Amino acid sequence: MNLSLTIAFRHLRSPQKGSFSTLAGILAIAGLGIGIAALIITLSILEGFETTISEKIAGFDGHIRIQHFMDTPFPEENPNLDSLLGTFIGQTVIPFIQKPALLRKGFYAEGVIVEGLVVPDKKFGLTNIIVDGTLSLNSGSILIGKRLADKMALHVGDRLALFDMESIAGVSSGQRVKPFTITGLFHSGLLEYDQSIVYTSLKDAQQLFGMEKQISGLMLLFKKSAYAGAIYRRLEAELDYPWYVMSWKDKHHVLFDWIRIQRWPILLIFGLIAFVGVVNIVSAMTMIIIEKIREIGIFTSLGFTPNTIRKVFLFEGTVIGAIGSLAGVLVALLLIWLQLRFQLISIPEDVYFMDRIPVAMNGWVACLIGFAGLAASMLASILPTIKAAKIQPAEALRYE
Repeated sequence: MNLSLTIAFRHLRSPQKGSFSTLAGILAIAGLGIGIAALIITLSILEGFETTISEKIAGFDGHIRIQHFMDTPFPEENPNLDSLLGTFIGQTVIPFIQKPALLRKGFYAEGVIVEGLVVPDKKFGLTNIIVDGTLSLNSGSILIGKRLADKMALHVGDRLALFDMESIAGVSSGQRVKPFTITGLFHSGLLEYDQSIVYTSLKDAQQLFGMEKQISGLMLLFKKSAYAGAIYRRLEAELDYPWYVMSWKDKHHVLFDWIRIQRWPILLIFGLIAFVGVVNIVSAMTMIIIEKIREIGIFTSLGFTPNTIRKVFLFEGTVIGAIGSLAGVLVALLLIWLQLRFQLISIPEDVYFMDRIPVAMNGWVACLIGFAGLAASMLASILPTIKAAKIQPAEALRYE
């Protein structure tokens, strides 16, 4: 083993009675590890929160929606749209109807938004949030939110009626009403959806709203949200009036803007915690050098060059940084895994749209932060080592 590295390890595990070197090293390692772990966990929570919200909203609204500029219904068969969408690969296209309606059960009535659609063969957002009943949308069946069901004392199998709001407000034609049977309850954690959205089959919605062979728009779903960005930009460029394209992030831009705004202050605060850990290394190295000043004088008397002495203490700072960074990364990954596996920490669902703290396991980010901590530790060790290399033997041994 390299002589400088051997001496560095001996300093860090010095058995000398009353030595402060070992304690200073341990404190520096703990400080850096806590800072690294805090930064990784914070990034994990931010990414997990955005991903969870994004997936939930995209499950309801789709990643992209194509509608008429004036919200005017248009025919199901549209050669221009069909030919354009046929050039894309990997998306699921779902025709839908979205209209306001009055849901009534006995003396109870509630205004809702009806989403009439064709359930795709592939899994999509609603598949994972059905808490009672089935996702089947056959003729006469309806899915409602668990919160709405609790509010109106409804259960799977109950019958209710939907009234077309436009026909109620109109004066010319009669009211359009259709009976339905509840076949499933869903719960997403998004209060806005769980209390106001109901799902029927596309044909039932067409009958209820008098939109025979017409739809409100097309919903595009992708396996991964990352695929939606490029296609959204292409659709925006190629579709002119009367069509308009809206992504799930555009529809909820206030929420996603808030997430982006919150990201930087949070990262800055927890980044400062990691920075304090790096500063602790400077302090620890300075104290170690002061304690070992007699040894530095002896090494210089024995012919050690300033470069060799500098390497000794630079290795010490590097070892402290490596152990602290590795410990921080491992602790962070362990805590993230525990939260993913056991959902240990809960949060109020009506505030955060989910009942557990969401986390995302990202090994690349954790390694990047770990290496950044190691590099910062090495840089932080440079100044104290330069001071150590300049100590003269006479000065070091003056009081011995």
